[in-house]
Amino acid sequence: MRTPRTIAVVAHQKKTLGGGLDELRRRLTDAGIDDLLWHEVPKSKFAPAAVRKVLKSKVDRLIVWGGDGMVQRTLDVVAGTSVPVGIIPAGTGNLLATNLGIPHDLAEAVEIALHGTPHRIDLGRFEGEHFGVMAGVGFDGAMISDADRNLKDRLGKLAYVWAGVRHINESPATVTIKIDGTKWFDDEASCVLIGNVGTITGGIRAFDDAKPDDGWLDVGVATAHGALEWARALGTMAVGRSDSSPFVRTTRARRVDVKLDSKMEYELDGGARAKTKSFSAKVAPGAVKICVPAAKVPLQR
Repeated sequence: MRTPRTIAVVAHQKKTLGGGLDELRRRLTDAGIDDLLWHEVPKSKFAPAAVRKVLKSKVDRLIVWGGDGMVQRTLDVVAGTSVPVGIIPAGTGNLLATNLGIPHDLAEAVEIALHGTPHRIDLGRFEGEHFGVMAGVGFDGAMISDADRNLKDRLGKLAYVWAGVRHINESPATVTIKIDGTKWFDDEASCVLIGNVGTITGGIRAFDDAKPDDGWLDVGVATAHGALEWARALGTMAVGRSDSSPFVRTTRARRVDVKLDSKMEYELDGGARAKTKSFSAKVAPGAVKICVPAAKVPLQR
């Protein structure tokens, strides 16, 4: 497959992989690219402006360097266009890359970004923003909020464990969930997850049948409360199907409407957002093209 002639890079300055951004630039230059457009941002929240600028240049391919938060901000802008996106997983959390078979190796990730198969995947759309991995509210949202940038820089993935322990005994909220317009859940819950892929932090398969190109969102509700129930729920998810746990209930939807009895923090692809008391999410089928290993098409469960 020929190398794309015009490449744009939007990179998070503080994220690293292999020899860092210097190695990325060298590998792209050695690949014989005619035009390399280069944008570095200090925080993921500045990525959308850089991506909008790139899209006006009519590039052959966009490469995003960073973790899931950086990728989410990028895909939110790219959604609905025909520009293929290559992901270089240089962040603390790289769940979308992992689910798509993109390795945590700079040389291999660059090869896939340049010569992989552009494959359309779905995105979720949650309160005006697209996400590629999942949205979470309750325990999940509070945990992500506590695992802030400084903590993740010091502890890496252990930041999520530390943050999770702080919230494990918090009281559940009363949650009402409609699936495609029909009431599905109306009870106390400690966490609501809406997923586009199956595997989450720690390699746990939260949604056993999820595929990012099937036109569906997967929905999960956890009713576990306290360390013992959470240990049982996570243990079941680690060794078997998540929906076999008595503390987990799952389904699939094209639209999800959620109401809470009190405001709670939510997260999109590992990025903390403001508190909310109600929200809606829906699937955006085939919203973006992602460069994936040829062997992964069609994407496998």
